[in-house]
Amino acid sequence: MRQTRVGSQVVVGLLLLGWDMAAVCQPLPQGPDAGGSSYSAQNAPLPVEQVAKKLQERNAQRAAALGQFNGTRVYRMQYRGFPSDRDAEMVVDVTYRAPDSKEFSVVSQKGSKFIIDHVFKKLLEGEQEAANEENRRNTALSTENYDFTSAGYENTPNGEQYVLNLLPKTRNKYLYRGKIWVDAKDFAVVRIEGEPARNPSFLIKKTEVKHRYVKVNDFWLPAENHTESVIRLGGRAILSIEYKDYRITKAAPLRGPENAHEASK
Repeated sequence: MRQTRVGSQVVVGLLLLGWDMAAVCQPLPQGPDAGGSSYSAQNAPLPVEQVAKKLQERNAQRAAALGQFNGTRVYRMQYRGFPSDRDAEMVVDVTYRAPDSKEFSVVSQKGSKFIIDHVFKKLLEGEQEAANEENRRNTALSTENYDFTSAGYENTPNGEQYVLNLLPKTRNKYLYRGKIWVDAKDFAVVRIEGEPARNPSFLIKKTEVKHRYVKVNDFWLPAENHTESVIRLGGRAILSIEYKDYRITKAAPLRGPENAHEASK
């Protein structure tokens, strides 16, 4: 019983990844390699208010145009600590149909049955819950949900990027505080680093989340997720999700990308 309670607290923290899955419904972006020149906010071509506005507009355009895609995910988890060490892996095929339908098919699974049943499969359930219209609206990268401030402007091997600080306006469990990197051409999120806006449990000391996104045709979709949770009773849970083999099977044409250096009129 004690073992189950502790394991369940680990699960609660990892379920916060639901807001990453919800992002698929409003297609996002690609992750850059580390490195590149960093500049202050004064060097940025556009002020933060315009960047946030363009990000919302372009996300809405991509969401409206994306009709259906297929892909594969590999879920991996490593837990080290009280009451015992555990590892597991699960491969899942995913089909998304606009606006919020997702079908999951488990291809293979190995390792801890507890993690598979109480972490991986709960994540899939949480993703479906977070994908409805109301939850998408409440978790979107919008000025309704976040305050945005500038954290700089970077020139990376993958192009120029705006760096924005995120401060959630509510303690919604699917929101987060941290930073986003926004592609200066497509106005799409390249990566995210942060922590949940609300700690899911006293027993979870800290949770750090990193996301990376990839451009597939005209759309930006999750590429990699890394979440690390520190447990107060002693222990560490590391969850990673690899997204691959995307196939966009239905999409409408997108309007041409805006010029990142064009001043707002």
